[in-house]
Amino acid sequence: MNPTQTAQEAGALATAARALSDQAAALAQRVTEMANTAAAPVVGDSGIDPFVFLLAIFLMACFVGYYVVWSVTPALHSPLMAVTNAISSVIIVGALLSAGLATSGIAYAAGLAAVVLASVNIFGGFLVAQRMLAMFKKKEK
Repeated sequence: MNPTQTAQEAGALATAARALSDQAAALAQRVTEMANTAAAPVVGDSGIDPFVFLLAIFLMACFVGYYVVWSVTPALHSPLMAVTNAISSVIIVGALLSAGLATSGIAYAAGLAAVVLASVNIFGGFLVAQRMLAMFKKKEK
């Protein structure tokens, strides 16, 4: 293959890639329009208060979380606690940002409550994990 053929083939590939890029952009635009059309009744003109909608999602998440946590076998409890502590350490960063960037008293109180609850969860989780690991240590004679 000589350089001219290589250049022509590269140009053809570039043109094909540009056409695929345009098709992908058009498809993304169609998906966005479809998502906005599907979400419009939920968010906009349905008459459902957004608070009620979000409260329903929160309650469903509570039920799912309850059943997931209580279905865990005892052998998986310690690894699950370690993951929960890691998640809570991420949550506390968001809670600190929420409390620090609050523009109203209610937002500040909610952020402060989130910091306190996440802190209790982290420290309690570490205490429980430490106690569980102590159960597996060899006892000194």
